[in-house]
Amino acid sequence: MRRMLLAALSRVLQGPAAAAAAAGRTASRVLVASRNYADFASEATFEIKGYLKSALCATLLVHGSGTKLCCTHGGLTGRVAGAAVVYYCLLEVVVEEKCDLHRLEEGPSTTAVMTREEGLHYYKTMQTIRRMELKSDQLYKQKIIRGFCHLYDGQEACCVGLEVAIKPTDHVITAYRAHGFTYARGVPVREILAELTGRKGGCVKGKGGSMHMYTKNFYGGNGIVGAQVPLGAGIALACKYFGKNEICLTLYGDGAANQGQIFETYNMAALWKLPCIFICENNRYGMGTSVERAAASTDYYKRGDFIPGLRVDGMDVLCVREAAKFAADYCRAGKGPILMELQTYRYHGHSMSDPGISYRTREEIQEVRSKSDPITLLKDRMVNNNLASIEELKEIDVAVRKEIEEAAQFATTDPEPPLEELGNHIYFNEPPFEVRGPNQWIRYKSVS
Repeated sequence: MRRMLLAALSRVLQGPAAAAAAAGRTASRVLVASRNYADFASEATFEIKGYLKSALCATLLVHGSGTKLCCTHGGLTGRVAGAAVVYYCLLEVVVEEKCDLHRLEEGPSTTAVMTREEGLHYYKTMQTIRRMELKSDQLYKQKIIRGFCHLYDGQEACCVGLEVAIKPTDHVITAYRAHGFTYARGVPVREILAELTGRKGGCVKGKGGSMHMYTKNFYGGNGIVGAQVPLGAGIALACKYFGKNEICLTLYGDGAANQGQIFETYNMAALWKLPCIFICENNRYGMGTSVERAAASTDYYKRGDFIPGLRVDGMDVLCVREAAKFAADYCRAGKGPILMELQTYRYHGHSMSDPGISYRTREEIQEVRSKSDPITLLKDRMVNNNLASIEELKEIDVAVRKEIEEAAQFATTDPEPPLEELGNHIYFNEPPFEVRGPNQWIRYKSVS
């Protein structure tokens, strides 16, 4: 009897295949789990917070006689009577805050509805950008990509959240950390990687590289710190001039936020009520200098002074999306410019020449990865709210990896542009003309 019970228990633990074998049947296939689209929710509603705020709190341990002390957020209250030993312990507490507002009576919605299709799209887009940047890192270390190269991994929620909140006819201009925005604006991965490797199949024929990628309604990719901000105001001026109800997203980093030309641009944009969203991607470090060491005020969303502003969590794609929708509606209503600060974080150094750990610790980077990673945050939301399964998201991961590998193969085998094309595309829609080369005897023909 004991042997029979043990044998039955063993078959149960081994599953249907063992039970079939015990009955003399051959089990050729076992169906472990099956889910179809009807099993998933069509959409879900999420509460979103504005940003993460660090605060120092003091915890007191009192041994001995005396009155009990209490710790408040603003300071310490109470007293110790008589002999006592007091131990102080400072703790960093991260609390979620609502969206910070400047010169605004109301801000973005604190709830966001995300459909299953939207969630899958956001996940695949962010995962593609993440894998594309990791492949770029690999190609750079193999010396296949040369020159300047600024990677965007960690900040994917910013470009994806912004892009899905605006229209394809709207305009975007950013700084030199531009790979993510280039992909979000519709440029295929193979063309981005081919541009990085300087090949003819790149999105600007191999002549732009990492910092100078363009496509329709996307104006780069600009190498001079802060210089894209006045250009963005110029694009917004054109939007207003032609009266098409379009807007321009003008992005810059916390390192560029102290540039004088940015404040001049604020002034002009406010005077002319330009439909421009100024967006500061605050990733906490301008090159190797922390924001606390670089700026007397780190409230970048208030820098416009007379321009309204808001600060949101740039690691949450839904938070970015809702804030960008709010800002876009504000501009389209003819109210003038608005300023957004996205609190985000880059995992790589400032550029590929920066190891990224001389001014911050590995533990800091790992903590952000474990607690605030934008892809993990979206993944957990989707799985926990039955918008997708872990297996389905893993299938997307596999497909993305395959796409990146195929794009890298193209980017390393496509030919380099011929020398005679060096002078092309200087102007748009202009008759051909000659361009002087390295000396007066060398001439190149420029074709639009």
